[in-house]
Amino acid sequence: MRIVIAGGTGAIGRPLLPMLTKAGHDVTALTRNPQRKEWIEESGATAVICDVRDADKVDSVVGATQPEVVIDLLTSLPQNFDPRKAAAAYRENDEIRRVGTGALVAAAEKADVERYIVQSVAFQYAPVGPSVVDEDAPTWTDAPKPVDRSVEVLLANERKVTENDVFTGTVLRYGFLYGPGTWFETGGSYLEQIRKRQFPIVGDGAGVNSLVHVHDAALATIAALNAGTNAAGIFNIVDDDPAPMSELIPELARIMDYKSPRRVPKWLASMLAGRYLAAASTQLRGASNAKAREQFGWKPTISTWRDGVVKYRDSNPSDDADAR
Repeated sequence: MRIVIAGGTGAIGRPLLPMLTKAGHDVTALTRNPQRKEWIEESGATAVICDVRDADKVDSVVGATQPEVVIDLLTSLPQNFDPRKAAAAYRENDEIRRVGTGALVAAAEKADVERYIVQSVAFQYAPVGPSVVDEDAPTWTDAPKPVDRSVEVLLANERKVTENDVFTGTVLRYGFLYGPGTWFETGGSYLEQIRKRQFPIVGDGAGVNSLVHVHDAALATIAALNAGTNAAGIFNIVDDDPAPMSELIPELARIMDYKSPRRVPKWLASMLAGRYLAAASTQLRGASNAKAREQFGWKPTISTWRDGVVKYRDSNPSDDADAR
């Protein structure tokens, strides 16, 4: 297949791009950073320097390439994430996703693309109902700022793709990514905060996290691509082991041989790290992967983050400041 991929040098794109080219696909990867051109070409793809916020350039590239599939993995979160600067980081990420996906969808429609696969997140569900939910659960549209805007952007992008009359749309709601190029790799922001005991258990720590290794996230993208119309719709891409923060943080500290995390009350976390992180630590819902298993046959090769973190804890930290 002819494929255009945006975000091909991010955390999911790095394992995905070589998978696509080795499978014989003709892949064109868009990147804003000229320094990534060589890596893309070494992976067997064609590199195009393009800021996805430039709608005319996106339209020109997609029009010239005439892809059958567009894979949209657009994110722009810093590798070194500071919760105290979350608003600025989310604002940039929201802008890339809002404007960039808008340009890609418009170009895909004009080029009569057959399939469009877009990245979303599995940690946007409203804090109501059971602790682990499926894709039909309500989303957290009234989340504390600045995440309310992020959820709005993601849902708008999901609708642009799944309600489209030109192409078949697939939304992959990935869980929290771990592995190379993520905040959960050795030296990554989250593990460093846990190492320094700066990532406490907030309140009862009942907020549930669903994780997925970047390799499995890439494999899920391949599975959705190969499934054709069977992968139409919205799917959670997560491992089999959702975990509350009260379990996740101490276990990560134990695996990495760090000191045990501190505990802080929710009101203090709200003051220091913001209302969203405090709320997520106590209220977040985990996600079920049953629909992806049943509808297009994907299942994680690493069923639990506990095994995955042990296996990959000695991986080299990414030096790509925009790897996500």
